[in-house]
Amino acid sequence: MSPTHTTLRRALRRTTLVTTLAAAGLLTAAGSAFAHVTVHPGSYPKGAGDGTLTFRVPNEENNAGTTEVQVFLPTDHPIPSVLVTPEPGWTAQVKTTRLKNPIKTDDGTINEAVSQITWTKGRIQPGQYQDFSVAFGQLPGDADQLAFKTLQTYSDGKVVRWIEEPKAGQAEPENPAPVLHLTKAADEAATSASAAPKAAAAGDSTTRGLGIAGLIAGVLGIGTAAVALHRSRSARP
Repeated sequence: MSPTHTTLRRALRRTTLVTTLAAAGLLTAAGSAFAHVTVHPGSYPKGAGDGTLTFRVPNEENNAGTTEVQVFLPTDHPIPSVLVTPEPGWTAQVKTTRLKNPIKTDDGTINEAVSQITWTKGRIQPGQYQDFSVAFGQLPGDADQLAFKTLQTYSDGKVVRWIEEPKAGQAEPENPAPVLHLTKAADEAATSASAAPKAAAAGDSTTRGLGIAGLIAGVLGIGTAAVALHRSRSARP
């Protein structure tokens, strides 16, 4: 094989490798989003009232269905009132606990709060997910985030414990708990609202920049291959 053809093959291989790595990176990022139990939306203002939290539970097993989901609500920063949205085919059981530090409200003192919700008698098939929603009266205003530790039980007896709380600046744990981030209250956030569009634009620019860089790398690889092929043909008698 001539040196020119060898160069051509190497250029094409490099181009294919760049494209493959870029695609793999996108798929990995997308796949990780569905790899564990999550809560939606991912954030609420501190002290927000009359909202809904949805726990999305994917089935990660190939040969077993999810038959039970247990979500534990934090009691150190409790949510005073919770109502469970009925899910077809599932039965919800709500457990309350007595609070060590009662919550004082305009309607009186709250001594108990929901600490656990268990969904049973349903089934999440392989390759599918199920949303479980709850309505809340008011979120706490004295915390930056709430972790909802979750146990997922499969029909073969396997139990996956989504209970590890992610730490800032550290890699995501293997079995992360769903985390709701609590942002500044509306009145506090008003002063910094003007910075939000700039941050969003910067994020979009970064994303577009990465995509363009990948495309340029691929085009350059193809261009190198084309030049090598042209030189090869020109050198022929």
